[in-house]
Amino acid sequence: MIKMRPLVIGLFLSLTISSNSNAQTLFTYGNQKVDKAEFLRVYKKNALNQKPDLSAKALKDYLDLYALFKMKVNEAEILQLETIPSINAELSNYRKQIAKKYLTDENVTNKLVEEAYERSKENIRVAHILLLVTRGGVPADTLAVKKRIDSIYNAIVNKGANFEDMARKYSQDEGSRIKGGDIGYITALQTVYDFENGVYNTKEGQISKPFRSIYGYHIVKVLDRIPARGKIEVSQILVADKPTEDEKQMEDKLKLVLADLKKDIPFKTLVQKYSDDQFSIENDGQLAPFGVGEMVPEFENAAFALKKPGDISPPVKTEFGYHIIRLEKKIPIQPYDSVVDELSKKVESDGRALVARKAFFDKIKNENGFKEFKSNYDEVENKLANLPVTGDSANKFRGQDFAYMNKPVFQLGGKDYLQSDFIAFADLMTRGVLSGPRRSIVKGAYDIYVERVVTDFKEHQLEDEFPEFKSLMKDYKEGITLFELMDRKIWSAASKDSVGLEKFYETQKTKYQFEPGFRGAVYSFQTEDALKEGEKLLKAGKGYEEIAKTMNNTSTPSAVTINQGFFEYNKFAEVPKSQLKTGTYTTPKKNQNGTYTVVQVNKMYEASTQKTFDEAKGFVITDYQDFLEKKWQKELKEKYPVKVNQKVFNSMVK
Repeated sequence: MIKMRPLVIGLFLSLTISSNSNAQTLFTYGNQKVDKAEFLRVYKKNALNQKPDLSAKALKDYLDLYALFKMKVNEAEILQLETIPSINAELSNYRKQIAKKYLTDENVTNKLVEEAYERSKENIRVAHILLLVTRGGVPADTLAVKKRIDSIYNAIVNKGANFEDMARKYSQDEGSRIKGGDIGYITALQTVYDFENGVYNTKEGQISKPFRSIYGYHIVKVLDRIPARGKIEVSQILVADKPTEDEKQMEDKLKLVLADLKKDIPFKTLVQKYSDDQFSIENDGQLAPFGVGEMVPEFENAAFALKKPGDISPPVKTEFGYHIIRLEKKIPIQPYDSVVDELSKKVESDGRALVARKAFFDKIKNENGFKEFKSNYDEVENKLANLPVTGDSANKFRGQDFAYMNKPVFQLGGKDYLQSDFIAFADLMTRGVLSGPRRSIVKGAYDIYVERVVTDFKEHQLEDEFPEFKSLMKDYKEGITLFELMDRKIWSAASKDSVGLEKFYETQKTKYQFEPGFRGAVYSFQTEDALKEGEKLLKAGKGYEEIAKTMNNTSTPSAVTINQGFFEYNKFAEVPKSQLKTGTYTTPKKNQNGTYTVVQVNKMYEASTQKTFDEAKGFVITDYQDFLEKKWQKELKEKYPVKVNQKVFNSMVK
């Protein structure tokens, strides 16, 4: 039996469910109770969306199975397997993973998804001026950049400076600077959220006030706003701009393409003949569907200008070469209901997720009396900002050296979180070294510390607030602890018990038989030269290992592949049985992939043959696992006798 942890846990989770102490007891196992409501929920869940069979026989069969499952779970709990470090860590990771779903403001998230959809109905052509800000830079540097962008804005708005000229002169976005800041059309979810907000909140023809994104400070100018183009599918022939060819060679090739187009030769044929786009040539030049902002503007504009499927563009010049584009399909904006799931996933991985997360954290703080003590935080920041700058201890600190700092930096849920607590966290996070702008690093560590504390605070309330979260955690815990128990009692136990396995094999060895077949080897030679060398070695009577060692070397590591052992006729398809003869090898057979097969026959068996322990070991392990599990189940049933409340059972039967 192969151990497949996710599959087994999935099976266990499909069986587990939280109990309801107020319901009728359906059965007991030992001194444990299982109620009717719990059993029915599990039973119906395992019906896999089909109408459950509520006959007495079906219910009784499942009750027996479920009772046995509950016995195993109880055994795992007695052994406290959840305390094993690896299982405890897995439970902790799972908890954090599923807790993310509950640690956000659902209403805010829904509004952000709706906003993204509404914005996706419009395409906006925008130009911008960007002044970069180094992440983690000192406040003085950031302030200097802010003053520069304000000065540029003032020159444009109040002194009549030309936006495009200012972009060419000052913008640090090299991709758009030479175009006067023009980045083409964009739509929702294509840029960072702060930039998108700046664009969508600016009217056509107007210039925004300076605003900040993760990259720095921007000023945007909205050049055009049009209804969304949706997406399109196109095919292309690319005559690439190659370093080894000049412009004339490109143009000469392009003329050949255009000449063949006039002959009504199928477009896909010309793709195969001429296109230099190795990524699309296998698909006859067809590209994945795309919308605005996903291609270089020249290509995008030419593609969207095509009116109906089959239309072909004149050559379009881009930085990649010349493109001839054929329209395959236009894909309009889809209804909200059909894209809401996809949009939700994008929003969760977009900057918008931070908005929803911040709203949720602010809500938790407000509901639980969050209060900061800025002067106490400032003491910590000043201490760490004034670490030595030279010597062996330069930029270094140890949390334990600040244990005396016991003023609160903030309070949550009536509990004080002290200066020393934060410094200990900062020590772990930075490994006790502040390399770079110290105050910015300390502030960043503090923000993360607050978020961790608030997250942990809320996580410990999730079981009380969300029954489904409590159920998921209970189910997963039972699943992984039961897997561990099964591994100890059955799976690994059987594999490791070499004495028990051999004894088990001896008790029923006649069960493990080969069907009629032969012992020998199947050689697969990679090339004709390898075949010739292999045949010489076979004629010389060389053995498997010597042939493999001689032929497979650094220059020809896979010259020959050898499979040896017992081959049953009814499962052997390399050569017909009529070609097999004891003590010889077959005539080489050339395969479709260019390799050659030779079969060496040592001995043929026309009747069933006993497998050795090693040959049968895989089957023996599986059977031994089954034997051990049945033995264990018998012991469990004796330890936990099951008593069914027949009246309650009968009330389920339909």
